[in-house]
Amino acid sequence: MSKVEEFEELRPLLFSIAYRILGSVGEAEDAVQETWLRFDGSSTRPASAKAFLSAAVTRISIDVLRSARVRREEYVGPWFPEPLLSDPYQDPARAVELADSVSMAALLLLERLSPLERAVFVLREVFAFEFGEVAAAVGRSEAACRQLLVRARRHMEAGRPRFEADRQERHELATRFFDALKSGDVDGLRDLLAADVQLVGDGGGKAPQLAKAVMGAQNVARVLGTVFPLMSRIDVTFEPHEVNGQPGAIFRDRGGKVLHTLALDVLDGQIQTIRTVINPDKLGHLGPVADAWAVDREVKQARRRMN
Repeated sequence: MSKVEEFEELRPLLFSIAYRILGSVGEAEDAVQETWLRFDGSSTRPASAKAFLSAAVTRISIDVLRSARVRREEYVGPWFPEPLLSDPYQDPARAVELADSVSMAALLLLERLSPLERAVFVLREVFAFEFGEVAAAVGRSEAACRQLLVRARRHMEAGRPRFEADRQERHELATRFFDALKSGDVDGLRDLLAADVQLVGDGGGKAPQLAKAVMGAQNVARVLGTVFPLMSRIDVTFEPHEVNGQPGAIFRDRGGKVLHTLALDVLDGQIQTIRTVINPDKLGHLGPVADAWAVDREVKQARRRMN
């Protein structure tokens, strides 16, 4: 194969590695592009294109993450990863691990790790790289990588919920949730929510929040059952869609532009967390982005008319 063919065959894997390390679609795509430039500019053909490219994209991602962490410390409000609608890399033998590792909850746990720990965890636990390959990718000894993995596992297991393995059950629960949301059925929503459910939004200070963090089934059901019927009055629509491997939806304004995404964490037959991403900087890869401030003004006007 030519260099281009080799690279394109491995592009889905490279993006998936970079996204899990960075939590950003745009930054992951940039890391993959920089990896191509290094591969194309190399005067020698590596014995293994996969090993060379995986190592390159990992090192680039680690460098990007180190600078990104400083920006995230100054971020306004909760920080969530950029929503990913579909993972380009598929491996039937590791389908569960891949879906779990790209969830919002898992990516937020990865934020607790150092860049090196995060890279080692992603390569070894998610993509099943051998320790020799991991060591070559991060520029550390195998022994050091084993220690990094031990620490990373400890951090991850301490806070990691296990999501429902039955995708059909999750889908059915999500369908009931969105039916209740569409009709403003507060009681129906409450029945689907865990007692300690959280509703949290990421606006980054650049968009109005649906609400600041809301806790508890009754409070969350009331907020959702009040706001979304108002949004439907001004022709905001939503389409159910997996978001980061979990049940979710994309919300659009009357012109079809992306307003925000919503993702559900499901555990033990109940919705544990609802996360919305409305920061326009994190939605551009999904298509034209709506003016969330204009939508917010219309929602408030609709509420006043009802009162």
